Amino acid sequence: MNAEFRTTSRAEKYLQLYYQVPGEFTPAFASIEENASEIISFIDEQLDGSALLIGGLSLGAQVLLEMLSQRRNLCSHALVESASVVPSKLTNVLIAPAFGSSYGLIKNRRFANLQFRSLHMRSDLFEDYYRDTCRITKSDMIAFLKANTSYEPRQALHNSQAKTRIVVGGKEQRSILQSARLLNGILPGSVLEIKEGLYHGEYSLNYPEQYVAELRDMIIGRT
Repeated sequence: MNAEFRTTSRAEKYLQLYYQVPGEFTPAFASIEENASEIISFIDEQLDGSALLIGGLSLGAQVLLEMLSQRRNLCSHALVESASVVPSKLTNVLIAPAFGSSYGLIKNRRFANLQFRSLHMRSDLFEDYYRDTCRITKSDMIAFLKANTSYEPRQALHNSQAKTRIVVGGKEQRSILQSARLLNGILPGSVLEIKEGLYHGEYSLNYPEQYVAELRDMIIGRT
């Protein structure tokens, strides 16, 4: 198994696992579909074939959607944050030449800081951001971006049995907001929550306490 699965903590009676996307310090990223199959295999081998709750952000949310497509009864609850499911052919075509020529800039701290600020992340996360982005190879970064801009949900997603909450920031790009509404129509009984005033990924990254509280509320049925 190429990716890493880490036990981060045992909170109350819940076992929390963290999945490291291939290419982020592990063997090369292949595809969203392969990542999804790999996690499902882990769940089959280590968790008796099902999980209580699975969450994912951005590319991770796309992997989660693919998992729900591949196995309809994989988990009881799912939290999909800021997933893009509206492909952009133009952006996808331009990624390799544009990013290929500018890749070296990610190791420039001044440029990295400007990029970091554009992501609206908490300032105390910069060193982690800078360290991690510097460790991603050019080929993997291009592969991430191409997969992210070309993914679209499969028909099988309609069959998912997970109680799904779709979360998106009110200040996200139009395509992400459009994706959230599209997913709300595809996933049976799903709940769409637009976090007003937030940008891409801000909810789980900048407000982890609220994020965890919402996860607990989902599990015990308050939301």
